[in-house]
Amino acid sequence: MNITKLEEDIKKLVKNYDRDTFIYELLKLYETPKSTVKFLKPGGRYNMSEVPGEVSWKKKLFYKITDSNTILTDAIEIADNLKHQQRFVILTNFKTFVAIDTKVDDKIEIEFSELYKHYDFFFPFAGIEKADHQNENPADVKAAEKMAKLFDEIRKDNPNTAERFLHELNIFFTRLLFCFFAEDTDIFEDSYFTKALDNHTKADGSDLNTYLDRLFRVLDTPNKDRKELPDYLDRFPYVNGGLFREKIRLPKFSTKSRKMILDSGDLDWKDINPDIFGSMIQAVVRGLADDDNTKHYTSVPNIMKVISPLFLDELYEEFYKAEDSKSKLKKLLIRIYKLKIFDPACGSGNFLIIAYKELRSLEMKILQKLSDFTGFSNINLSQFYGIELNETACEVAKLSLWLAKHQMDHEYFKISGIKTPPLPLNDAGVIVKGNACRIDWEDVCPKEIDDEIYILGNPPYLGARLQSQAQKDDMKKVFHGFKKYNNLDYIACWFKLATDYADWYSIKYAFVTTNSINQGDQVSILWPYIAKKELSIFFVHKSFKWTNNAKGKAGVTVSIIGVCKNDIRFKRMYKNNFEEQVSRINAYLLDAKDIFVVGRSSSISNLPQMCFGSMANDGGHLLLSAEEKKSIIASAPSAEKYIKRLYGSLEFIRGIEKYCLWIEDTEVSDAIRIKEIKERIDKTKQARLNSKRESTNKLASEPHAFGERRYKKNNAIIVPRVSSETRDYIPLGFLTEKDVISDSAHSIYDAEPWLLGVLSSKIHMAWVKTVAGRLKTDFRYSSTLVYNTFPFPNITEEQKKEIKRSASAIIREREKHSEKTLAELYDPDKMPQSLRDAHTANDEVIERCYRAKPFESDEERLEHLFKLYEKMIEAEQYKDTLFEQTKPKRKGRKKK
Repeated sequence: MNITKLEEDIKKLVKNYDRDTFIYELLKLYETPKSTVKFLKPGGRYNMSEVPGEVSWKKKLFYKITDSNTILTDAIEIADNLKHQQRFVILTNFKTFVAIDTKVDDKIEIEFSELYKHYDFFFPFAGIEKADHQNENPADVKAAEKMAKLFDEIRKDNPNTAERFLHELNIFFTRLLFCFFAEDTDIFEDSYFTKALDNHTKADGSDLNTYLDRLFRVLDTPNKDRKELPDYLDRFPYVNGGLFREKIRLPKFSTKSRKMILDSGDLDWKDINPDIFGSMIQAVVRGLADDDNTKHYTSVPNIMKVISPLFLDELYEEFYKAEDSKSKLKKLLIRIYKLKIFDPACGSGNFLIIAYKELRSLEMKILQKLSDFTGFSNINLSQFYGIELNETACEVAKLSLWLAKHQMDHEYFKISGIKTPPLPLNDAGVIVKGNACRIDWEDVCPKEIDDEIYILGNPPYLGARLQSQAQKDDMKKVFHGFKKYNNLDYIACWFKLATDYADWYSIKYAFVTTNSINQGDQVSILWPYIAKKELSIFFVHKSFKWTNNAKGKAGVTVSIIGVCKNDIRFKRMYKNNFEEQVSRINAYLLDAKDIFVVGRSSSISNLPQMCFGSMANDGGHLLLSAEEKKSIIASAPSAEKYIKRLYGSLEFIRGIEKYCLWIEDTEVSDAIRIKEIKERIDKTKQARLNSKRESTNKLASEPHAFGERRYKKNNAIIVPRVSSETRDYIPLGFLTEKDVISDSAHSIYDAEPWLLGVLSSKIHMAWVKTVAGRLKTDFRYSSTLVYNTFPFPNITEEQKKEIKRSASAIIREREKHSEKTLAELYDPDKMPQSLRDAHTANDEVIERCYRAKPFESDEERLEHLFKLYEKMIEAEQYKDTLFEQTKPKRKGRKKK
């Protein structure tokens, strides 16, 4: 569906509406089949209303034309008394328009003329579902802020960065958070921890560490072993579970930090999600570490984006279908009690905690339907498994799971009257300390017949060039036997291991991952292996910014990918918080056939050869700044013939002046007569001889020349190797024989102008965005993977002339703004309209080479490109087969 076109079509419909046909025309705009619309008209079999001006479509729509002045009130009343479970209720008098979405409890009341602004409200008619995610809990945010400020204050008074001190500070915060939670959830007496602290410590905080040290020992001592304790301490219960076992040295406190602790105790901690405990520790304590992977945690709304499509939606669907069937509801309970949830990079347990709480909530809904509260919950923490490298995080995860259990036991008590004893702590989940890339996952979460296991989490990302030696060793072990595995992100380990583990029918997995795992070389390295195991993507949250309420919140662009056996008919694709059902999702996260684009040495479309630019490898002595060029020419005017303008990606896009010495072999004897040039050549020779690489040492025999020479004495198209993802087009251009292209860009020599138009097109950019790798978030253009694989049809000479004209128009528009750099011209927010129009005209010319009908979206473009790519590959393979069949056999000499 083309969103822009939909918006315009609704505008037209509202402007020229017909009372009798309005609703039918509106439904058509959302791709409702014409046959369905026909049967919704008066007397049609789908319309269950016989009232003029009404449409009653079972489970879909109730529509009514009304003259009422209380239109919203009427709509709400209708929605509350629907007989046929209609999703939408729409009332209008063609001045006011009211619509209610009963599924997500959403409504709009607008002027009829403003309907086009709310086109997304009716996306479900087109199969694009609204994704409903929980919002951040304000109490969580406030608690995180208070803990972060408290941590900063304590650090001011305790400027100690020793590893042992930080470990102890971590444990202190864990215990403090538990005490806040305990006094608000009936584990301790109501507000007793804060009151006792306030009443038995000095205002200046000087004795607070002594008081807390004694309290922590009391909490670890069973009642029967306590001797001669003052009443205010003996009133605290025995906690157990190891939380207070370790003897630690507490930090010094001040008047301010003591007051901040008391203020934190005033929060209502019972409303805080247990995942916030570990989250706050990671956010405020581990923020000191250099490892960025440990600085951020995962917020509840983002966790729901993983667990809902992975397993929770399916369980709720089964629950709703069961309705009042006790046998089906009991069967669903048995299924839930057998589930295993496994996070092999669990951190402080956030995913496990939220999964546990959601399953407990569903269990209570089922038991309410059954009217069967006869005992404790049968969902056990032993169903939840995790692996975590950091010891403290392991302990936090266990504690947080227990806190989640206590919180849900309290909710269970409110509706059942059955109270689960809160202490002593026990049953804290199967959380194992270790390296998930080295541990056998089956040793942590054993697989048994009929097990239903869901693997999930947010593993460390780390691109191939950012991995530590230990992580590279992990990659080597996990991907033993894989070619080019060192080009994969570290997170690929979890996809590979989960795929191997999921060699079991009822296992599904979903991970939060950087986009790069579905781009560039990584697709052809990793995803064919997953496909061979008969696994495929069954849901995806496409690119979105991953943020949370942590201190120094992380903000990376990610996807969420769910994988399972190839047995799911409809897959789900989420984009901009809308869900769409599709028949397939390939490794590039497109609704297209699973094709893996592999780099190649020549163009599949027979386009001219693209190569790297020339690489100096000179120690910097053959390269010149604008000032150095002027200085040399001022001293020796004859040197100018040996100097050329040098363009790499940065120089070309940002207009930076850079030059180089370019001396042909036949010119060396003349060039070295110039003192300044000879000095630079000598320095280049020495730099190459000083290199530890033998290949560089050999280049010292020709110190006048670039290490790699690809320059040709004619015009060339320059294609930057790296370009910002924010640009609609990669800025390309023609250079003359006076210019040298460096190895930070690609070059196409002897190229005709029409090729510039092809590479400057929107359809080519769609291919780049999908197939190219990334440098951080910027496009990393590759000749083998992008240019040589780009499918472009054979075109006529007349079409080439037409493209040449549109490409020339782009160049002319640039020249009108010669005072601006290409970076400025192609800034999407500042691009001159005339240049944008020239590109749009060029896009239309290029796309007519593919088909007569214009493409309406990048999805359409890519679908067409992948089909064409597949045909071209098949044609090549067929040609190769014919060649093998017709190739004359070599006649060998007979053996004697």
